[in-house]
Amino acid sequence: MQAVSISVNGWSDAGHAVNHLYDILYMMGRDDILVGVGGDGGISNSGTINPNVGGYLPLIDQLTYKTHQVFHSGIPITLVPLDATNTIPINEEFFYEFQRHQNTYEAQYCFKALKMARDTWFDDQFYTSYFMWDSFTSGIAISSMRNEKNGKFGNDFAQLEYMNVTVITSNKPYGIHDGSNPLFDDRTTPKFGLKKGGVHSGHVQTGVTDSFCRVKGSNKGRCEDGYTKEVSSPEAAHIRLATKAKPNMDKYSPLDRKFFKSFLEVSSFQALNIHDNSGHFNIKAQFPFNGDVFYKPDFMNKRTGRPVIIDMDMSPGDFVSLIYLLKAPIEVMDLKGVLVSGNGWANVASIDIVYDILHMMGRDDIPVGRGNTTALGTPTLGCNYFSIIPQGSGGFIDSDTLYGLARSLPRSPRRYTAENSIKHGAPRNTDNPELRQPLAFEVWLSIKEQLDPSEKITILSTGPLTNLANIVLSDKNASSFIKEAYIVGGNIRDENDSKGNVFTVPSNRYAEFNMLLDPLAAKTVLESSLDITLIPLISQRKAASFQSVLHALKHVDHTPESSFVHRLMLRLHDLQQKHQLYKHMVYDMFLGEVLGAVYLVEGMNIKPSLQPKPISIVANSTISMDGQIVVNKESANSVKVKSNSDRAITCRGVLKRLL
Repeated sequence: MQAVSISVNGWSDAGHAVNHLYDILYMMGRDDILVGVGGDGGISNSGTINPNVGGYLPLIDQLTYKTHQVFHSGIPITLVPLDATNTIPINEEFFYEFQRHQNTYEAQYCFKALKMARDTWFDDQFYTSYFMWDSFTSGIAISSMRNEKNGKFGNDFAQLEYMNVTVITSNKPYGIHDGSNPLFDDRTTPKFGLKKGGVHSGHVQTGVTDSFCRVKGSNKGRCEDGYTKEVSSPEAAHIRLATKAKPNMDKYSPLDRKFFKSFLEVSSFQALNIHDNSGHFNIKAQFPFNGDVFYKPDFMNKRTGRPVIIDMDMSPGDFVSLIYLLKAPIEVMDLKGVLVSGNGWANVASIDIVYDILHMMGRDDIPVGRGNTTALGTPTLGCNYFSIIPQGSGGFIDSDTLYGLARSLPRSPRRYTAENSIKHGAPRNTDNPELRQPLAFEVWLSIKEQLDPSEKITILSTGPLTNLANIVLSDKNASSFIKEAYIVGGNIRDENDSKGNVFTVPSNRYAEFNMLLDPLAAKTVLESSLDITLIPLISQRKAASFQSVLHALKHVDHTPESSFVHRLMLRLHDLQQKHQLYKHMVYDMFLGEVLGAVYLVEGMNIKPSLQPKPISIVANSTISMDGQIVVNKESANSVKVKSNSDRAITCRGVLKRLL
């Protein structure tokens, strides 16, 4: 094996996938193998594919025409379609044979992953719903390469045959432009030099609810976008397809597929249990120096300050804010919990970075709650609003790895797991239900129950307001337990005509990211009866001095946490200054999030100007309008808006805690 390229628009997020793969290669003693991930490029109007073509975008956004181009590129292709993988379901016999045959570290690792998939399956039909998709394809590829090298034709594991196929990219009638096809609509010349009225010129499915694709009175739709179809027309490509898995002819074996036998048995040339080229150690042994030590401070004889919860979306500025709050004297504020949004600047699996920072700061006692991955009022499996975050440079791949610095943190014994329990609504218990990841609302309820009668919670929100909105909507008594909420975000459209910061949606000139990521949640919270202090974009821009903080951090004796913050900020600065792909990033917006933490801790010393304003939020409109905040004198509630900031004080406040 020479290299691995990661498809980052599929089942794994780019930042998590690449680190996962590096860990596996390290376990297998193959650090020599190159790894490629994603790409920020695209395809020109003439059809030229850039070397860094955009692997970060889902195929539906890149258009299925790209798949069509691959099929018609002239590259010899063997396609393993769903029709073939459907003939090799994971059955009970294979599962229990696998359980009995785990002779290598990699076999143990793979079985554990398979068992977790089974134990967390949403219904009782795992053995008829889960198939050997990727593993079967790998087996077919290895068998074909091995046989062809030895002058043989055929495949050990699948029946293969040649067919004339194409990939459907649009739907009949062709040549009628209805606004769905960006290759033709509003263009004098079709993109990529395509033929007017041709097979690519029809209706392109715009989503799972596209009315064009619905057939009245039927559960089946009429659209075939992305469908691989056998055709006899000129647009067909002659390629090799796997049609079905070959049966195991050994009548004494409990395994009914030939590939199953090869996958498990040591006598096979590619068995998972063969000791040749085996893994060097259990993958857990990559982190041998931390152990399972939990650090919990003793505040028994100290008078604690006001209880605080931080609700964040795990952007770089959020982690600086978290460290800042953890450095505050316990007599001033007592951080009770961390809530993370799954629909902001990082994927929810980045919750492990939160655990690691808490571990570094000796606060393994602080609970962390996982929030929803979609905006309020949107489909559970949808990506409304969430898609405005860049996938590549400056977006998810960098946030999920904390710009490559996440692995430099001490590793916490607490990790995100898929463990689940019947107690919390799962269909069955996993092996370690006690390790289940708590939800944000569950952490809220737990903290609320532990409060003294005289205590109320202060909430600092630095991301989309999904978690706080869910608390307000799900806990009718929540406002009785919330003293005040500091909300970092929003851009108020008033006389100053200040623009927003959503650079990924140019048509929305006035929204701010946190509000647009969940407009309905923002409307729910900001128009509620909570005592809210809003720290809008204009205030952040006045206060956030990225250069001054970076310069000051460079010339002091460092604590471990200030060294980490300095490295992070320096990397953000260098990327933005030196690399074209990061020119669009304004990293002051991440430092603006720290302003909320500084104001929460140092509010009395900063003495900011607060102006009450009755406001309304645009929600459930269009992407060009949602998330915008307007002054509405008829609004029943008003929020306190932070209208000025002293840049020097803010910088000094950050340094005071970090040094």
